[in-house]
This record gives sequence, C-alpha cells and structure tokens, in this order.
Amino acid sequence: MRKFLMLFFAFTIALSFGITNTLAANQNENMDKMKTEAMAKWQQYATPGEGHKVMEQLVGNWDYSLKYWTSPDAPPEQSTGTNDIKWILGNRFLEMDVKGTSMGQPFQGMGIIGYDNAKKEYVNTWIDTMGTGMMNATGSYNAETKTMTEKGTFTDPMTGEQSFKGVTKFIDDNRFNYEMYISNPDGTEFRNMEINYTKKKQPYLKQLFDSLSNLFN
Repeated sequence: MRKFLMLFFAFTIALSFGITNTLAANQNENMDKMKTEAMAKWQQYATPGEGHKVMEQLVGNWDYSLKYWTSPDAPPEQSTGTNDIKWILGNRFLEMDVKGTSMGQPFQGMGIIGYDNAKKEYVNTWIDTMGTGMMNATGSYNAETKTMTEKGTFTDPMTGEQSFKGVTKFIDDNRFNYEMYISNPDGTEFRNMEINYTKKKQPYLKQLFDSLSNLFN
C-alpha cells in the first residue's frame, strides 16, 4: 500500500509539472504572438503612408494674399506674406512657417499638419502671434475634388471656445487656397478668411538640379 501511495504521489507531481510546463509554454507562445502583433501595429502606425502622400502638395515656399472678415457685412482686412512648408520627423509631419502682416503689424505663425494612421484622419495644430492659445482641428481629404476639409476649435477671448471649418482646395502644382468658416450658435456659418497661395519661382539652377534629380531617381 505504501509503495502504491508513493507511486501515486510521484505520478501526481509529474503530471502537475507537465501541466504547468504546458501552460507556461502556451502563455509564452501567446505573449510572443501578442508582442509580434503589437510591434506590427506600432510599425504600421509610425510609417508614413498614402495619407501622407496627399500632404506633399503643400510642400514648398509660398507667397500668399489674405482677406479677413470680422463679420459677414464688414469690409475685409487684407494682407500678404510667405508660408514655407517642409517635411519634419521623417516625412511624418509638415511644419508651416508663416511670416507677414496683420492689421498693419508684423505677424508670425507656425503650424503642424499630420495624418494619424490609426484614426484615419488629418490632424492640424496652429499657433501665432495673435494669441496665446492653440488652434486644433481634424479632417479628411476628397481625392475627386482635391479638397481637404477640417473642423476644429480655437479660443475667442470674447466668447470662449469657437468652432470653425477650414477648406483647402488644391488648384494645380503652383496654387492652392484656404477658406475658413466660423460657426454661429444657430448652426449657420460665414466665411471669415480667404488665403490664396502661389508657389515662389525657384532660381534657374535649382530648377535644373531638381529636374536632373527627378530624372535619375
């Protein structure tokens, strides 16, 4: 009887170790699978894709003319300036560097535009010398109309948070325009801003260099 009990306990212990090892192996396999899937998702999230290719249309050095309305029936304020747009962080985001005038005073602004691969939407953040807040927006692109439409908010010191809609229309390789619409409490909106962009002409030697680079790439 004693011998039988010893064999039984030995068998039970061996079986327990076997089950434990099997469970541990399965857990390790599941963990490895989860790690692989997580790494793949993060790699996809971090890699510029088709959404970023659309943003290439914005890259360049631009002159702009701007009209600004404080109310629907007010005459527009007008100004001019430059907007230099370039890729940053491995072609994941665009940086806008704007210099000009506003209401007769020097004006400077900076914007960051990106495409969130996980949310499948464009993201936009803007700051300038006209305030101390940040403008944030998200949007989408319509390939048929070559139009990027965004919606967001900014701080109005008179009324608080203000909603707006921005529409970027790509005309050709050398022109695009931007219109901003302010949303009213009753659901209506009015055009608050219009900006027309024209790409600066590059020096002849740079044009020649770029043409040769494109030829051999």
